[in-house]
Amino acid sequence: MSTPTMPGAHEVHEAPTDQDEAAAARSPLERFGLRGRALEIANWVAVALGIYLLITAVSVIGDGFKLATGGQAEELFAFASNPLIALMIGVLATALIQSSSTVTSITVGLVAGGLPMATAIPMLMGANIGTTLTSTLVSLGMVRQKEDFRRAFAAASVHDFFNLLAVVIFLPLEMMSGLLDRVSTFFADQLAGSDGGLFATIFAGIGTAVTTVTDPLADLIGMIGDVLPEPWGGILLILIGIGLILAVINFIGVLLKVVMVGKAKQVLHNAIGRGPLSGILSGTLITVMVQSSSTTTSLMVPLAGSGTFSLKQVYPFTLGANIGTTITALIAAFAFTGIEARLALQAALVHLLFNLFATILIYGLPFLRNIPVFGATTLARLGSENKLYIAGWVLGVFLALPALLIFLTVIL
Repeated sequence: MSTPTMPGAHEVHEAPTDQDEAAAARSPLERFGLRGRALEIANWVAVALGIYLLITAVSVIGDGFKLATGGQAEELFAFASNPLIALMIGVLATALIQSSSTVTSITVGLVAGGLPMATAIPMLMGANIGTTLTSTLVSLGMVRQKEDFRRAFAAASVHDFFNLLAVVIFLPLEMMSGLLDRVSTFFADQLAGSDGGLFATIFAGIGTAVTTVTDPLADLIGMIGDVLPEPWGGILLILIGIGLILAVINFIGVLLKVVMVGKAKQVLHNAIGRGPLSGILSGTLITVMVQSSSTTTSLMVPLAGSGTFSLKQVYPFTLGANIGTTITALIAAFAFTGIEARLALQAALVHLLFNLFATILIYGLPFLRNIPVFGATTLARLGSENKLYIAGWVLGVFLALPALLIFLTVIL
């Protein structure tokens, strides 16, 4: 189908990361000789298996963390009791792994294993910042065309500036009032608490059904940790869980890119340009469909760079991607039952509520809404003239500053 062209846009130069990427996407199951309908069914079965392994891996991390800390999680993470350091851990981990879904899923498992919520909340905020590096790297694919790069980088970095502004507002607010902690506790009690009524009963029933299926494999993997003395057995389980999550999320991402990118493109082209609410909803839907905000931004940034969509159209779409990517942590919360389930769900809800509140507040108030746009356009203009600005931004915000702060905290 044809793509809409913005008035005044120059002739569109299609970026290879957009159309070609979808065309080149191949299911890893094709190597087994599957084709047609059989391949389509196998892809969806593999996605379901991937979700099963994701939930199992999160459970393994929770068990490993409890085993490694011996119930002394707060003492272990004393160095991260400073919210700024916990924030930097989230930024650096997500920037290095290139997946906020992975970091938030790991955090959910750690919280169920005893990680203090006061430490987890800034880490989840940091994951929001770290994940924006992906769209920035995607925009570098157009670096040879000055105007295309300026538009693409602005579309990518508006995500950076929005998430940075969200943290600047909500981290101090959280430290002063405990807003996210209190609101997430309320909803977690309604969904997983013993006095939550019908919602808690339904959620507990689903959680019990899921853990009944996933616990045997998690327990089998857990036997590996029992072989080694503490804390090494627990550390090994954590590493196994992290490895599984990395592999599974990557695998699911590949499969969903094969089966869903075409539908995602259709949603994107039908929704963008119809208003901010449509953009936010389509960004959320596409990210839920493909289980990856990285794929969502990979679809959008080249289109912005080519002039097909304006920055103001892309902006709400990226906010929807923020919201949609929280679904992975919510799925991961089903790895637990009882009090652990409530804690895991609360951590997942913190991520969701943070993105919802930030979108409502920042995008809802015109004087705040325009700050990320101004920052993105200014940095893109400077970066298109001198690439050192881009290098300084990427290396400084996502790597050097977080690593330096963490290092100074550990040694001092």
